Amino acid sequence: MTTNRPLRLGVQIAPQHATYRYIRDTVSACEELGVDIVFNWDHFFPLDGEPDGLHFEAWTMLAAIAEQTTGVELGCLVNCNAYRNPNLQADMARTIDHISSVSNGGVGRFIFGTGSGWFERDFDEYGYEFGTKGSRLDALARDLPIIRDRWTKLNPAPTRDIPIMIGGGGEKKTLRIVAEHADIWHSFSDAETLERKLGILAAHGEDVGRDTSEIELSTEIRQRTHDEADELVGLGVTMFTLGLRGPEFDLEKVRDWIAWRDQHRSARQAVSA
Repeated sequence: MTTNRPLRLGVQIAPQHATYRYIRDTVSACEELGVDIVFNWDHFFPLDGEPDGLHFEAWTMLAAIAEQTTGVELGCLVNCNAYRNPNLQADMARTIDHISSVSNGGVGRFIFGTGSGWFERDFDEYGYEFGTKGSRLDALARDLPIIRDRWTKLNPAPTRDIPIMIGGGGEKKTLRIVAEHADIWHSFSDAETLERKLGILAAHGEDVGRDTSEIELSTEIRQRTHDEADELVGLGVTMFTLGLRGPEFDLEKVRDWIAWRDQHRSARQAVSA
């Protein structure tokens, strides 16, 4: 599959096991190296290492990142829909959109990444009902139209159509939500699985009257090799995210994947020249 979208590299800086000063310095370093997007995650406790180790809240940090940076896009990979009222989520997203626009010619840089949540400890210790996977997905399907409607009512309005990124790969519910609402679909699939799920996504698109080829495809790098990432590019993936988890953030990996991204960009420019 070919696409005219530029290949982009995101870096997810996990807000765990590190001081805020170190996280802040890493955000600056990533922007200076040339990454396209800086993400964090929406949890209240570390996902690995010491369970009660250092950890920070996502949305507060995103507002600070919006003020700190100048051109990189930013967002959460991904927000947990269950933790906040949908109208509040919309207002928070709009506010960060405006904060991030000041250094970018009045155009916001915020990506609204969202999902249904899965880490039970977050729910239990902060007093949210965990429910079931199905009930959490139903809530996401219910709340996304509320969020989008609130964006039309806020004063001032968002500076742009805030991109909605939905993470997950469930074939019956998640992909239908993606077909209805997503500008970006964040998948965790290998190439064979992704190819199959793209067919399922297209079928959901037909059901809801949406051309799903307009949805940008995103995935995490994790332990993938360049060759494996190349295969995903061939299926139309244009956003790749490298995860950095504290206490040490390995910027050499960031440099390596920036070089890989730039090779692809150069090759595309040569073909179109």
